[in-house]
Amino acid sequence: MFIDSHCHLDFPELSARLPEILATMEANQVGRALCVAVDLPDFPRVLNLAETYPHLYASVGVHPDYVDTPEPTVEQLVTLSNHPKVIAIGETGLDYFRLTGDLEWQRNRFRTHIEASRITGKPLIIHTRASAEDTIKIMRESGAGIEQGGAGGVMHCFTETLDVALAAVDMGFYISFSGILTFKSAKQIQEVAKALPLERILIETDSPYLAPIPHRGKMNEPGWVKHVAEYLADLKQIPLAQVEQQTTENFFTLFKHAA
Repeated sequence: MFIDSHCHLDFPELSARLPEILATMEANQVGRALCVAVDLPDFPRVLNLAETYPHLYASVGVHPDYVDTPEPTVEQLVTLSNHPKVIAIGETGLDYFRLTGDLEWQRNRFRTHIEASRITGKPLIIHTRASAEDTIKIMRESGAGIEQGGAGGVMHCFTETLDVALAAVDMGFYISFSGILTFKSAKQIQEVAKALPLERILIETDSPYLAPIPHRGKMNEPGWVKHVAEYLADLKQIPLAQVEQQTTENFFTLFKHAA
């Protein structure tokens, strides 16, 4: 069984095709998927998917580059995560790619999610783009790491350097690779994937975005996470079955509340 550790099945372009998408998952041996929240107003849609389908899970959080959306409090995140199908806090983190100016509000939002994770014991799903230095700094300062009493988590859709990956791994985090890993231009990311131990790797689609080869340019979906696994197996020159078994084991080790 493969697991898509990060997707957005509540987004309209995917939810409108849900029966087809679930069938493709089954056909490709993708037995579980984590539906990741990006804001509070739409969180009920994410939770409804997890409540309706036994093989889907939910997270709760507010994406770092969502500006015009209700700001979460620690108390809200803790309360909303108190559900058996909510297995993670996020996605959260920092994104300096699209936004400019004073972004202290974004850093404060990140700290709020880290505190909620520490309280609930549910791991973080971290997004970082053009902000790796500050992301790692806040993770350390706010106690996101396992040895600091945090719940750890995953650096999702990883596109940073090996040094950044190792800094996160040192704090007990996993590194998740998306369809970007299969792109010909993604040489740095491929080198990171080769260097990291398989025991610290997850796979994801981030669908509806970033469809892997051979579907690049199309709308992505969880069933295609198998292509990420296949590419990872080729990179590491190991059997696909080994990638399948270890990344699935990694998912359940990290997301301890997943059943």
